[in-house]
Amino acid sequence: MMSADRETDHPMAQHDIALLLADAADEVEIGIAPTQALIRGGRRRKARRWAVAAATTLVVTGSTGALAMTGLPGADGGDRGAPTATRPTLTASPPPLRPPTGVTLATGTDAGAPWHVTLDVWPAPVDVEDARSSMNAMVRYDETPGVNTPEELVGRSAWFVHRGTTTKDGVDQEHLTLQGLTGRDDTMSGKDIDAVAVPLSPFAEGPERLVIGHVAKTARQVTCTWKDGTTTKIDKAPVHTGADSDGLTLRTADGSPYHWFVCLAPTGTEYESAEVTG
Repeated sequence: MMSADRETDHPMAQHDIALLLADAADEVEIGIAPTQALIRGGRRRKARRWAVAAATTLVVTGSTGALAMTGLPGADGGDRGAPTATRPTLTASPPPLRPPTGVTLATGTDAGAPWHVTLDVWPAPVDVEDARSSMNAMVRYDETPGVNTPEELVGRSAWFVHRGTTTKDGVDQEHLTLQGLTGRDDTMSGKDIDAVAVPLSPFAEGPERLVIGHVAKTARQVTCTWKDGTTTKIDKAPVHTGADSDGLTLRTADGSPYHWFVCLAPTGTEYESAEVTG
């Protein structure tokens, strides 16, 4: 009986298997759609890889502006693209926030109080973007070039002269004394000289004993004459002299086309004149 039952049940099992196979076949047909979805998913991943590559280019070469932006999808047209007028241009701009060239023009001691005069020179920007970066960096140094727009700074180096003293209480006092711009046509030659006389202390009235000026790089000596008839001669610094060494000498600074000098009048007199004498 048990054998007969197995034989009776067997055809039913085959029938059930056939139905299951048919259902499976139907599912195989249905499975085509996920395959297409997988292909589309692969295309999406490829598209994402292009976008990531473009974004990476923007980060690495962002300072080159237009080159990075044209690699982004939609940058050549459509609303997603940035307007052409606002795109940065390709330049060889130096890195932003670079510090200026700093030179100590003179140091000394007067009536027991140390004093110093320093010069900062900012390189001439090569384009508007570079000028904007330079102006932003100058703010960090509390220096402003005296222009209204970055365009006015392009091709012109900015320089700032500070003078300072140390009080008997050890307090350092520094003040911006002179500033200006230098372009390609701002040259000096022969006995040309520009100079100004101010009190030694930036925060006190007194005789105009401190003289600061610049001359052509061909000059080898400047003579300051004081009202009492005495003189002080400033000679060109020897080649081996460091930019920040002590002593009153004609000094140079990277980015400036001039020789710079500082004279200090003896106590009891003040500035009369200054001229190139060598």
